[in-house]
Amino acid sequence: MYKRLLLICFTFSVLAACQKSDEDVFSAPPDTRLNDTLKKYNDMLVAAPYGWKGLVYPSGLEHGIFSFYFQFNDSNRVKMYADFDSASSVTMAESSYRLKALQQPCLLFDTYSYIHLLSDPDGSVNGGVYGEGLYSDFEFSIEGMSGDSIVLKGRYHGSRAVLVKATEAEKNAYAAQKSNRLIDKIGSYLTYFKRLTVNSKGYDVAFDVASRTITISWVDEGGNNHTESTGFYYTPTGVAFSPAINTGNETLTGFDNVTWNASTTTLGFTANGNTGTIKETAKPLVIDKDAAKTWWQQQVDAGSYWVTVDGFHVDGIDDAYGIQQLPDYSFVVFYPKFGTSDNTVYDLLGFVTRTDAGQYIEYGPAFSAPTFKTDGRIIFPYLGILGELPEGETAVSNTITKITDSNGFYLVKTNSGYDMVSAKDGKSWISWF
Repeated sequence: MYKRLLLICFTFSVLAACQKSDEDVFSAPPDTRLNDTLKKYNDMLVAAPYGWKGLVYPSGLEHGIFSFYFQFNDSNRVKMYADFDSASSVTMAESSYRLKALQQPCLLFDTYSYIHLLSDPDGSVNGGVYGEGLYSDFEFSIEGMSGDSIVLKGRYHGSRAVLVKATEAEKNAYAAQKSNRLIDKIGSYLTYFKRLTVNSKGYDVAFDVASRTITISWVDEGGNNHTESTGFYYTPTGVAFSPAINTGNETLTGFDNVTWNASTTTLGFTANGNTGTIKETAKPLVIDKDAAKTWWQQQVDAGSYWVTVDGFHVDGIDDAYGIQQLPDYSFVVFYPKFGTSDNTVYDLLGFVTRTDAGQYIEYGPAFSAPTFKTDGRIIFPYLGILGELPEGETAVSNTITKITDSNGFYLVKTNSGYDMVSAKDGKSWISWF
């Protein structure tokens, strides 16, 4: 009995000690504790001697990322640069900010600034969705600290963001308005495919500047194909990848010291201390040999069609044959197994025009069953013309000549559909969605 009473007394003493400890920990009211936390974060933002590098990952981009440089002061003002475009990279902007308690500590950029460009509801500003932009944020919950970084999360769209204490060199680079955006020159290449070579290893590379995504493909020593995509942002010397790409041979964190040679259409750079280049190439290293058949069969199974508005891009020129200038032009469809002629089932490249009664396929070339080559190419055997060609039909005849090229096409899967690329020289392609 005595032992039992002693145990009960001991238990009560432990509980009492815990209650006293809890009272000591939470002696300050919640509002006071939250205000102290806000002050701590504000002091950190202001005290950083070289400012902060900011990275924002809009929810509307699968891999995309934008970088910023911030200098916060104790008067709730923030000066910034951004890599949104070439102007924001070298032109300092200033706006206001607040730290506020909204269930948890939050950092709010409360006047329009570079960071708001990603969220602008006018899709023409950022290439995003009208009404939502890139599904990014300018109000962030503070999720916590990790080393010299503050981790943030968008309050509306849940965009990820991080603030990292900048180095003296980074601050000086921004102050000197150093911005290397030469990687954008890749848009002037005439070939669809580009060959990246670094440390004596070759890769296919594609930069999508609009979505801030780089895709690298390669063949390993065992003959296996690999493709990896990641986000990129601009730096004073080139571009950085987030996260880095591990190719098996090495980990690529970005390209530094980027240069451009217009006479040879070549981008040069260094990566991990090794020199590298990006050049034009007619044929990719990595070919999805099933892509052409998948592209064609997908619409057969759906009883539907692929659509293009711009027609063929040829030698650097969009809508090279001028199909958008055809009378009452609306768009073009590729409709597999559209109809039957003399017991031959045919595919149709149908030109859709606008009439008072609506939009209809008025004319277009027909093809017998396509040929699918074992190397991944598709070839379209010409069968004839459906309907009567309009005035200015050279746009149609040039399109027919291109699509029936005996070299055929490679199909490349994209975010919105497929690109069909000439296997002859890689300098012509058409995008289907």
